[in-house]
Amino acid sequence: MHLTSSESQAIEARVKALEAELGVEVVTLVVGKADTYPETVWEAFALGAALAGLAVAVGDLLRPDWVTGTATLWTAVAILGVGAIAATACVYVPAFARLFLRETRASLEVSQYAKVQFLERGLTATATRTAVLVMVSLLERRVEILADRGLDGRVSAAEWDAVIARMSGLLKARRVGDAVLAGLDGIGGLLRGKGIARGAGNAFGDLPVESAGP
Repeated sequence: MHLTSSESQAIEARVKALEAELGVEVVTLVVGKADTYPETVWEAFALGAALAGLAVAVGDLLRPDWVTGTATLWTAVAILGVGAIAATACVYVPAFARLFLRETRASLEVSQYAKVQFLERGLTATATRTAVLVMVSLLERRVEILADRGLDGRVSAAEWDAVIARMSGLLKARRVGDAVLAGLDGIGGLLRGKGIARGAGNAFGDLPVESAGP
């Protein structure tokens, strides 16, 4: 869906090696978006309709002889049509939707969605509580890494942020698979030598989970 077959296989192999070496559980998740963001659709519609209305008004000023009853009807259709096209583009064209998405809203939704996925996928159920979720959300171009409480005190927020920064540049360049692999390498380098208790067995699949999102 979001990854090629070769990217999925490379991520699976990297997760398997990381878990075998360090004894942690790692789940990778790639989602299309973390929320539906209905406000972006309405904002796109409003902008499209406003620009179309402005264009029509300028045209009427330049050529007032064009203004007729039929022209008025087509003007209304044009304004609504352009608004509808903009709204549709906001749904199906991520780059266009990002123009209307506030950074603070995107950050909040990605963070919340990652927390929900962490709980729903049972990552708190490992014996040593050292599971790690690596989530990439494509629409927002954001990365979220969540670790269970067994890693509290061993890894600081700044250290996790450094791994996220390592991934974010690749994600913005649309290199999704490379971003996930870079994150796994960063986690491996970060956790080596941290004295983490080894888990018992592989509780989760190693293949990356792919989802369209909400």
